[in-house]
Amino acid sequence: MPHSQRFQDLAADAKTRIREVTAQAAIEQQKSGSLLIDVREADEFAKEHAQGATHLSRGTIEMHIEKHAPDMATPIVCYCGGGNRSAFVADSLQKMGYTNVVSLIGGFKGWKEQGLPLSS
Repeated sequence: MPHSQRFQDLAADAKTRIREVTAQAAIEQQKSGSLLIDVREADEFAKEHAQGATHLSRGTIEMHIEKHAPDMATPIVCYCGGGNRSAFVADSLQKMGYTNVVSLIGGFKGWKEQGLPLSS
């Protein structure tokens, strides 16, 4: 289902304030200790997700992130299905004071296309 123009504009605006990384860069960051966070809905995560990812949905991440990353300098890679919701999350986490947050370009789709490890 295509996204509305308003949604696309909102995502593009968020992306002006965040950093984005490729799937290959994301897995390298994960191997170096970055927290990989899947911000999709619980049913999406349960079906399949990036190996080693922590699930914190976009709707609740601000309430629960500090349990997983109490240090505001924790390196965090966020991903969603296609790269837009994770941009919103990265923007929000930065507003909360997190200083080392990125969003995965292409989201989970990009991760899978690169043949990176999956869990179900």
